[in-house]
Amino acid sequence: MKTLQNKVAIVTGASRGIGAEIAQTLAHAGVKVIVNYVKDQQAASRVCTEITDAGGACLAVKADVSQTAAVRRLFDETFNHFGKIDILVNNAGILTFKKIAEISDEEFDRIIDINLKSVFYMLREAATRLSDNGRIINISSTVTRLMLPKYGAYAATKGAVEQLTHIFAKEMGERGVTVNAVLPGPVNTELFRAEKTEEDIKRMAGLAALGRIGESEDVARVVLFLASQESGWISGQNIGVNGGII
Repeated sequence: MKTLQNKVAIVTGASRGIGAEIAQTLAHAGVKVIVNYVKDQQAASRVCTEITDAGGACLAVKADVSQTAAVRRLFDETFNHFGKIDILVNNAGILTFKKIAEISDEEFDRIIDINLKSVFYMLREAATRLSDNGRIINISSTVTRLMLPKYGAYAATKGAVEQLTHIFAKEMGERGVTVNAVLPGPVNTELFRAEKTEEDIKRMAGLAALGRIGESEDVARVVLFLASQESGWISGQNIGVNGGII
């Protein structure tokens, strides 16, 4: 999309999976991309290398976005390197695949920190530092619309992200900034496959109208649209990208 040439995006949790695919898809459309990561520098560098080898612009930045100081530094480094921020994709997240009765206090605190607090902190910083007419896309999950055992804590954090999306869209609208959430269904990633059997995966694929689990590019293409000028009349929406699972 030519309208995205020279735009600048931060994609959190972009060293692998859906985040990496989003970063590469935006870069192919002309966006200069910050690939945020926490632990896997090698994977983040690999994503950036693929982007730059294809003629794009990319910088990998280590920052734990569940920490306010790290969020401020991530924005600072983006401004120092690219001079502005037009697009924010809040993708960083973890999954605790356990029944509610089995989740420890420490596990619950961690999923709240990474899945919810990180989004809140990034939105708060973006409120004053994102460019006018910018785009914010939060990655939630279709599990908020289902009743799936072992997804309780995860669904709770993603449901909260959807509510932040609604309210922040109202708060940012006067500056022309759109705020939307994308709700992937089951997607063929390391995060999704963790602690699941092939039978579990086959069963979930069978729930979709299209009879398959998704791929990262299925989600990234929707994010690309929401990041573009073509989506300028869409804001405050939670958009299911799930092959018709619900």
